[in-house]
Amino acid sequence: MGDTTPRFGRVITAMVTPFDDSGDLDLDAAAELAYWLAETGSDGLLLAGTTGESPALSESEMLALFRRVREAVDVPILAGAGSNSTEHAVQLTKAAAETGVDGILTVTPYYNRPSQSGLTEHFTAVADATDLPVLIYDIPIRTGRKVATETLIELANSVANIVGVKDAAGDPAESAKVVQQTPDGFELYVGDDSLTLPLLSIGAVGIISVAAHWAAAQFGEMVESFAKGDVELARGINSRLIESYEFESGDDAPNPIPTKALLRVLGLRVGQCRAPMGTAPDGLQDRARLVLEGLD
Repeated sequence: MGDTTPRFGRVITAMVTPFDDSGDLDLDAAAELAYWLAETGSDGLLLAGTTGESPALSESEMLALFRRVREAVDVPILAGAGSNSTEHAVQLTKAAAETGVDGILTVTPYYNRPSQSGLTEHFTAVADATDLPVLIYDIPIRTGRKVATETLIELANSVANIVGVKDAAGDPAESAKVVQQTPDGFELYVGDDSLTLPLLSIGAVGIISVAAHWAAAQFGEMVESFAKGDVELARGINSRLIESYEFESGDDAPNPIPTKALLRVLGLRVGQCRAPMGTAPDGLQDRARLVLEGLD
């Protein structure tokens, strides 16, 4: 991980997917949001990730989203193209690669909880389906299966276009081993906003973030200040972001419900979330205003 210029940027926003009042995909609003994010500090965008409500999107909607946002912005775009079916993940990866995106994010197969050897076969098949760089998304709280450190290291060393991991495993000690034992150019991105500073300390190159929808500039400053050795400044920025970490998801309003509420406060067209996420609870937009005030 010696490269100081991450291939997808330091601050990648895991973009919400806008829907209109009828719950249909709003491609014009997606293009507008993507452009606004790129203008307000996002180095890159992740589309159709969990924050983008990928479980509620059809494959045709995902591909249309990738194409429309590619037309709208010049920043690097990662396409969420994972599945708990290897065949479907391969198919979706091939289709996504034809839309002009710059890389693929592929999540650990969820619910079926495969073995580590099964995960190795799955991720290798996905990577073999494209010439694009591939990031593995390790988020055991959602998938039910941790990608073992040894598995990540093996894949990083044996599959040329598996170039990084979005790390939402919550174990900095294991993340440090990944950084230590993977080739130069293999990049660890923070996948949990609240662990940004701890993972920067062990070698993360940047963040794939939810709160970057409204705090990309702050995240960028924190990453840059840490890289320059100004740890005190990075700590101060992190302290200002704690309220954002706490706001972005909770039992009463899971991610991405709070993010869409905050973006509505900012006047951006994003709509509500699709079922089963449901509509925002009363008072959430008031909380969003307080979060924004705390960043000033």
